[in-house]
Amino acid sequence: MDFHPTEEQAAATDLAARIFRDLATHERLTAAGTGSDAELWKALTAAGLTAAVEEVGLLGLVLLLEEQGRTTAQVPYAATCAYGILPVAAHGSAEQRARLLPALGSGEAVATGAFPDRGRITASPDGRLTGTAPVVPWLRDATHVLVPDADRALWLVRTDAPGVGTAEVETTAPWSAGCLTLTGAEAERLGEGRAYEEVLATARTAFAGLQAGVCAGSLARAVEYTSTREQFGRPLSTNQGVMLRAADAYMDTEAIRVTAYEAAWRIDEGFPAREHALTASWWASEAGKRVVHAGQHLHGGMGADLDHPVHRHFLWGRQLDAYLGCGSELLAELGALLSDHAAPEGDDA
Repeated sequence: MDFHPTEEQAAATDLAARIFRDLATHERLTAAGTGSDAELWKALTAAGLTAAVEEVGLLGLVLLLEEQGRTTAQVPYAATCAYGILPVAAHGSAEQRARLLPALGSGEAVATGAFPDRGRITASPDGRLTGTAPVVPWLRDATHVLVPDADRALWLVRTDAPGVGTAEVETTAPWSAGCLTLTGAEAERLGEGRAYEEVLATARTAFAGLQAGVCAGSLARAVEYTSTREQFGRPLSTNQGVMLRAADAYMDTEAIRVTAYEAAWRIDEGFPAREHALTASWWASEAGKRVVHAGQHLHGGMGADLDHPVHRHFLWGRQLDAYLGCGSELLAELGALLSDHAAPEGDDA
């Protein structure tokens, strides 16, 4: 394994860090509310950071999403890349790639996904979808939704197509989420075979990278606060309990990061990675919520202020904790997968 970024990945990450740092300020995030920041999204796409994902791969995307997570920037970057650019590039036909990738890369089109499959959506023989996905992230901004049906075939649905309904949904995180209702909606098939499993593994890895950034940002704020806030004549950071709590949060953050890197590297190299994506997602869930709770607690009374920037990290971390499967679900799925691999051939148990 080699987690060292290529020149292209490093350049893209540095550029993304500057854009997020300059534009995803507390004031702009507050003004955005539950919507996306149109100016920031325009800056990212104009800089080529959306289209670049096709070149830098999933590991590159994980590095870029870490930078978004550090600032909790309000743009549909993770969703568009994980459910649009990478799936179309990997599983789309030549015609689909030529038609969709330029629009997704330029920001003209925004993608999201109704993942994971819960068996709520069915497809008719002529490719019309019916059913409901209760919570779809960034749906209010999306032009396309990647939808798995009950048989785990993948379909692309335009949000302005006949038979497609959307309604706003409030979640614990300030994402522009929505409820997707399909009533005989027209859709186009994307990929064959194990496309669903591969896209789900990619999405889990990408959002684990986003969680690593959210946690890193939360911890950085906690370190800054406890280093400057004094109690009994000395900084809070000199308190042993504070140091130990921060150290645990650091180790948890690194665990999320390294497992996301490993899963992303394996997927980019074409190696089996379903177990690794589940592992990264489990760490993002279990360790992620520990870190954002620690970040809030280390701010003391300020951590309870809903207007304080650290509270956004808490809300994002808790939302990502349960997105694409909470820790217990992921662990059960991983255990079943490992059990299947360990079972002797011909064993029906």
